[in-house]
Amino acid sequence: MTRGGRIKTKQQAERRCIATGDSKPKSELLRFVVGPDRMIVPDIAAKLPGRGIWISADHAALEKAVGKRLFARAAKQSVELPPDLVTLTESLLTQYVVNLISLARKGGLAITGFEKVKEAVTEGSVAVLLQAVDGSTAQKGKIRPPNGTNALISCLYGRELGLAFGRENVIHAALGAGGLTQRIVEEASKLAGLRMMGPSKRADASGNSPEQEGEKDE
Repeated sequence: MTRGGRIKTKQQAERRCIATGDSKPKSELLRFVVGPDRMIVPDIAAKLPGRGIWISADHAALEKAVGKRLFARAAKQSVELPPDLVTLTESLLTQYVVNLISLARKGGLAITGFEKVKEAVTEGSVAVLLQAVDGSTAQKGKIRPPNGTNALISCLYGRELGLAFGRENVIHAALGAGGLTQRIVEEASKLAGLRMMGPSKRADASGNSPEQEGEKDE
């Protein structure tokens, strides 16, 4: 496991959100392109060819862009939107974040399990704490995030974190400092925006009290 510490950031080029008009770093925006069939395509990894259309990683901003037909205005041509673009974008971004965490695990940068994570955070050997949205609030409260900004990711559900670790359900995980960790933090922040969750959201979204919830963290 890589030693913990501050996550380095660097100056990024900015783009203007077509929904809000605000200029933001690319890492805070979602990119879309117009496909050959004039269909709007979410470019989650921001690597597809073509002129990018940028929108703040925010549920309301994306809804506005869809409702007011801002994609056509930005593309300067008539375009087609896939059914429920907001849900599609969230689904693709979720898969992307899960895949990044899986790569971090395979590279020895990620750990899971309550005791392992708690020990690593206490020792200061990790930079970011990941906790499932639907884990019990009481259990999650027993582990405090590492010091530093963006040190908590809590926008994934237990089954989604589980996919990253090859398990059915994961509530607690952690990431060491490293280049991939910074990317995970950025993409998870976008996902939190689409899901209308604060990046440090700790509430139990399952609707169950800690006593009712049978937490399973393999």
